[in-house]
Amino acid sequence: MRVHLNPSALFRRGFSYPIVLLASLVLLLAGCSSATSSSLTIYSGRSAELVDPIIRQFSEASGIEVRVKYADTAQLAATLLEEGGKSPADLFFAQDPGGLGAVSHLLAPLPDKIVDQVPTWARSREGKWVGLSGRARVVVYNTDKLREEELPNDIFDFVHPKWKGRIGWAPTNSSFQTMVTAMRLLWGEEKTRQWLLGIQGNSPRVYPNNTSIVAAVGAGEIDVGFPNHYYLYRFLTEKGDSFPARNYNPRSGGPGALVMVAGAGILSTSKNREAAEKFLEFMLSKVAQQYFASQTFEYPFIDGVKSHPLLPSLAGIKNPTIDMADLKDLDGSQKLLRETGVLP
Repeated sequence: MRVHLNPSALFRRGFSYPIVLLASLVLLLAGCSSATSSSLTIYSGRSAELVDPIIRQFSEASGIEVRVKYADTAQLAATLLEEGGKSPADLFFAQDPGGLGAVSHLLAPLPDKIVDQVPTWARSREGKWVGLSGRARVVVYNTDKLREEELPNDIFDFVHPKWKGRIGWAPTNSSFQTMVTAMRLLWGEEKTRQWLLGIQGNSPRVYPNNTSIVAAVGAGEIDVGFPNHYYLYRFLTEKGDSFPARNYNPRSGGPGALVMVAGAGILSTSKNREAAEKFLEFMLSKVAQQYFASQTFEYPFIDGVKSHPLLPSLAGIKNPTIDMADLKDLDGSQKLLRETGVLP
């Protein structure tokens, strides 16, 4: 993928002027090495809608041709496990740490200059992957039907019969499945099973993704849903403050307030390791980190980058103490989801 984006194009896309200036600097510096181009194959569990613009900017700035295979994180993790050493992928860009953990034995250790840029909690213990942005699990609720104080302190309490027919969820979504893994770590298998069966007993509406959940809450189809935080802000930006939905971070914390990472690691079989390392360095630069903060409403990981003013501070979220690397048992969570009838 070679698309020529220039600073003025970035400005038209809605980037702030400081971002444009930074992009200009990156392009200027990259010009010295663009003659020695190479290629990079990325398996991306992040949607094209969210990350294609910044991947294109990397390609333009570095002169590296990028090929991207987009699919669900869990699906791509399964593909990588099936392909093994024959995979054409150089880098796995995952929506959540569960997918990265599931293939961690296929990833190569990263250099300290990359790993050390990321907070300890947002990277692999073995240095095999790094978080590139932060994403919080939330309860999104319809403001015409509910006040925040009417929502339970803990996500577990949505098993109460009063929520019957009022809930939406997306059980096939990788981030949802990672939240279930967090439940298993924090609550244990039995309480997690009780939650899944309790929500099932409340006749939840099933949606294919987080966007659909937020749209359904705003339309009044459901009263509450369980997405990632940033989907709401895309609706608020497009439709204005009158859009009748807001996020709620559960007061007691727990798995319903989990802050996850979207991250990436390099396959040990990569034939383009230098290009893959350049990609990670770029994604942790101020240009890319400000993109995630300003354009996709995620939490940046490096100093000197401001979060979007609409976002609550990470410090104000009761994020449970979980090592991201411990969220790797995707198979166990999918097995439990099938056993409880949440997944077929």
